[in-house]
Amino acid sequence: MSSDTKLFTPVLVIGCFIILVSFSIRASFGQFQIPIAFEFGWPRAEFSLAIAIQNLAWGIGQPIFSAIAEKIGDRKAIIMGGLVYAVGLVLSSTAVSPQAHQTYEILIGFGIAGTGFGVILGVVGRSSSDKHRTMSLAIATAAGSGGQIVGPLLAEWLLSFASWQSVFVIFACAIIGVLFTLPLMKVPKTINRQDTDQSLRDILSKAFKDPSFAMLFLGFFSCGYQLAFMTAHFPALVTEMCGPILSGGILNSIGITTTSALGAAALAVIGVTNIAGTLGAGYLGSRYPKKYLLFGVYTGRTIITTAFILTPITPESVLLFSMFVGALWLATVPLTSGLVGHIFGMRYMGTLYGLVFFSHQIGGFLGVWLGGRMYDIYGNYEAVWWVGIAIGAFSALIHLPIKERSITLAT
Repeated sequence: MSSDTKLFTPVLVIGCFIILVSFSIRASFGQFQIPIAFEFGWPRAEFSLAIAIQNLAWGIGQPIFSAIAEKIGDRKAIIMGGLVYAVGLVLSSTAVSPQAHQTYEILIGFGIAGTGFGVILGVVGRSSSDKHRTMSLAIATAAGSGGQIVGPLLAEWLLSFASWQSVFVIFACAIIGVLFTLPLMKVPKTINRQDTDQSLRDILSKAFKDPSFAMLFLGFFSCGYQLAFMTAHFPALVTEMCGPILSGGILNSIGITTTSALGAAALAVIGVTNIAGTLGAGYLGSRYPKKYLLFGVYTGRTIITTAFILTPITPESVLLFSMFVGALWLATVPLTSGLVGHIFGMRYMGTLYGLVFFSHQIGGFLGVWLGGRMYDIYGNYEAVWWVGIAIGAFSALIHLPIKERSITLAT
């Protein structure tokens, strides 16, 4: 079988591993909310703002690192991202003030950008055949879901016997270790002629004038808001607001005896079901219009979240919510990135997806920051949930008018 017809290529496999480790670290930050706030006596909003800044820096860095990858090479961009990530983690382990944490989270955010979806999905998309592209993007995205499983549970385990400072250093070593797999990532040149005939300036000009690009940009905002808010605050919400875990029950039998452990397990459940959901989105996205699938994903999130916050928070409802919302968690990523590549071509897909992803991270910034701010004011997260529901419904509707056609072939 020729390389252009294979689904699992070295680029996809190594890309998945990089995203797995990068997102394991990123997904664990919610586990540090309570330990750091407790040690320093900070309001919840202080470390929440640090995580929010991380999300914003990630969004700013995404198109920058994608452009670097397209200019000087994917592997060089990933090495730069990994080094910045590690430096940010080590410096964060020394931080003793909210301002220091907030400053160092900028480096971590840029590090995630260099080792995350923008760069990895760009190289995976360019190295995949048309037949397998959407599924390849889904598999790489599902690797991020694997990080959602591993990261919170690993952080919870490490925090049971090590300080949060030591855990940050361990994570820095892990991201450096990932860089040693890069020699195995050999990227084939599979760019279409239509893509090579256009410059980045030409494509950006067409994208900025195309209403479909604007709709993708606006629609991705709610995804970032919802996911970042839950990643940062859901463990703390479950720890403090969930009903008691009954002794002798099923949860006890699998080692979940505290609401803190349940919070970490909830993120892991989201990661497990999201793997299936993301792969399902990739399969369906290669067969049906992606804009309608995105409408379905955002509508489903809106219904599920509304049902969750209108009922008492119990261990059972937490796990059920995590299971259902997890199936839709990152399903938007292969569909959105696939739409960007389909409409605007693969040559500059990383940069264009990075720009759309910036909207995602603006939403992430607001979701995390508002979560901490509203908690400090009201003592709960209810208002933040309702904002997420409203913008989720908006995102569902705004995808419907998108014109799902290639502008590179039409011009």
